[in-house]
Amino acid sequence: MPHYNGLPVPTDGTPVRMESGRCIVSDSPIVPFIEGDGCGRDIWKASKAVIDAAVERAYSGDRRIVWYEVFAGEKAHDRFGEWLPADTIDAIRALRVAIKGPLTTPVGGGIRSLNVALRQILSLYSCVRPVKWYPGVPSPMRDPGKLNIVIFRENTEDVYAGVEWECGTKEAGQVIEFLNGRMGRSIRTDSGIGIKPVSVTGSKRLVRAALQYAQDNGRSSVTLVHKGNIMKFTEGAFRDWGYEVATEEFRDRCVTEAELWESGGGGVAPNGKILIKDRIADAMFQQVLLRPAEYEVVATTNLNGDYLSDACAAQVGGLGLAPGANIGDDYAVFEATHGTAPKYADKDMINPSSVILSGVMMLEHLGWKEAARLIERGMTGAIAAKTVTYDLHRQMAGATKVGCSQFGAAVIRHMG
Repeated sequence: MPHYNGLPVPTDGTPVRMESGRCIVSDSPIVPFIEGDGCGRDIWKASKAVIDAAVERAYSGDRRIVWYEVFAGEKAHDRFGEWLPADTIDAIRALRVAIKGPLTTPVGGGIRSLNVALRQILSLYSCVRPVKWYPGVPSPMRDPGKLNIVIFRENTEDVYAGVEWECGTKEAGQVIEFLNGRMGRSIRTDSGIGIKPVSVTGSKRLVRAALQYAQDNGRSSVTLVHKGNIMKFTEGAFRDWGYEVATEEFRDRCVTEAELWESGGGGVAPNGKILIKDRIADAMFQQVLLRPAEYEVVATTNLNGDYLSDACAAQVGGLGLAPGANIGDDYAVFEATHGTAPKYADKDMINPSSVILSGVMMLEHLGWKEAARLIERGMTGAIAAKTVTYDLHRQMAGATKVGCSQFGAAVIRHMG
């Protein structure tokens, strides 16, 4: 087996393989993990214990994950002088599926964001964020259980792959001069300038993944969220390209909202069909508050998806319970969706649910759905018993406050 970051790949496991877009997994897959910065050290330990326990119980010891540490963030910088070593990228490429805690964004020059770098380098074009409520979790909503949505956020384009020029620089002046002089625009000369790319390739593959997910998981609608009424050739094009994928590649499985209304069928798709519709981004924020049950899968551009996924998470308990996955055609990285919370580092306080539930997504991706269901059962049971970390304890009357590791142990106890 090869070495990465000076550490040999375990010999008692087997790398995950990909065939025709599906994972081929042995009974002992090797899974790289990035511990994470700040609170990542605590939440990773708790999450690993939960994932291992679920696999052990689901398969009576016949299956196990062989963990392999790789490095990014502060731990990588301390060891190797790099925030994101090439060996870490190479290890994920070789082993296909990885999981990570939260990472620090370096201040100053260099990498804009470690998370964005991973997504772009590995072409992890789908940021998948399931959002649902676990009974007993405090919520500002009257009926949070109505929101059960999976957001597919395009992960490699938009402003995250954009180009900016600072106000007052020579480059900004040249761009403004070109736009005003050659393109007939009227841009103030004291402006900063930014460009956002949105491509046919990036848009179609994201919507294709969302439609395939809806089909595979019995979801009855996919909503394209965009700001196409203003940005017609980026956001509006995303919508148009999305409809093209639906009507050209999923024609026998999809019906558009416009087609339904034209046929007098109202807003309900025939049995077995996926309803494809679109909503303006600002209106969608109202919709997930006022009519959440009408939305099951969302496909949207990068920045819209960033806003919308966090806003939806707030309805069901916050980012501490929000899992996430970055998935491409060849690789997948599952991750905590919150920050590093450095002031809580090594205090065994932070809610580990984001990484635990990202582990659920990882197990589903590997095809180990029995273990995934055990973790969800354990999570539901621990919350119902009001055995929770400080973030939920302060909102739950009669709850017992426990630390990060104790919460993980409670999840294991309630797996049954």
